[in-house]
Amino acid sequence: MWATVLIAPTAIGLLVFSIWPTLLTFYYSFTSWGAFGGHTWAGLENYTQLLHDSELLQSLVNTAILSLITLLSVPLGIVVAALLHRPDFRLTRFYRTVYFLPAVTLPASIALMWRLVYNGDFGPLNWTLSLVGIDGPSWLADSHTAIYALGVVSIWGSIGYNMVLFLAGMQAIPRDYYEAAELDGAGSISQFFQITVPLLTPTTFFVTVITVINALQAFDLVFLMIGKTNPALEKSQTVVYLFYEKGFVESQGGYAAAIAFVLLAVILVFTAVQFRMQRRWVHYG
Repeated sequence: MWATVLIAPTAIGLLVFSIWPTLLTFYYSFTSWGAFGGHTWAGLENYTQLLHDSELLQSLVNTAILSLITLLSVPLGIVVAALLHRPDFRLTRFYRTVYFLPAVTLPASIALMWRLVYNGDFGPLNWTLSLVGIDGPSWLADSHTAIYALGVVSIWGSIGYNMVLFLAGMQAIPRDYYEAAELDGAGSISQFFQITVPLLTPTTFFVTVITVINALQAFDLVFLMIGKTNPALEKSQTVVYLFYEKGFVESQGGYAAAIAFVLLAVILVFTAVQFRMQRRWVHYG
C-alpha cells in the first residue's frame, strides 16, 4: 500500500502529461484536421503522404547533420571536465560556472547573441575574418553554412551540461588507480586515456544517449535564429520545426501528429542501436 502511495504522484504525472498525450497524438495521426480544429478519420492518408514528402526527407537529413555535429560536445565535455578536475587549478569554480552558464541561459538570449555574432555585415566573426583577408559569408542566410552555424551553437550550449555529468563521473573514480599509475611512471595523458576514459564509459554512454535525443528534438535554435522568411530555412529546418509549421501555422494537426510519430520512431531506433552497441565499449565496474 505504501509503495503505491509513494509512486502515485509520479505515476499520475506520467499518465496525464506523457502517456495520455502520446496516445491521443497517435490517434490524431490518423485524422485530417480542418482550419478551425475539427477532424475526421483519414486512415493511413497522413503516413502515405509522408512517404512522398521531400520536405520531411530534407528535415530528417538536416536533423541528422545537426545531431552529428552536436555529438562533438561529448568528447569536448570530457576534455573540459578533465581540465577542470585538476585539484591544483585555482580557477576551477570560476570556469565551471562559465562553462555551465549556457545551460541555464534563456534560449532567446542565446539566439540574439549568436545572431549578432553571425551577422554578415557587422558581426564580430566576419570582422575577425576580415583582419586576415577572408570575406565571411552571411552565416545564417546561406544554405551552405546555416546548419553548421546552428551546430556550433548547439555544441556551445551542450558542453556545460555534459561537463557537469563527466565531472561527477570522474569524482567517482577511485584515486588509487591514479596513484598506482604514477608509481609505474605513467604521465597525465597516459592516465587520462588508460584510466579516466575507460572508467568513464558508463557516463559517456548516458551523456551520448541524452545528447542525441536532445539534438533530434532541436527546435528553438531554428525558430529563433533562422526564421520563416530566411532563404536558408529549407536546408536548416529540423523535424520538430516542420512539425510546428504543419501543426500550428498551417493547421494540419493530423499530418503534424504523423510527423511527431516519425520522429518518435527515429529516436527509438537510435536509442535502441546505442543500447545495443554499448555492450562492446561500456565497462561497468
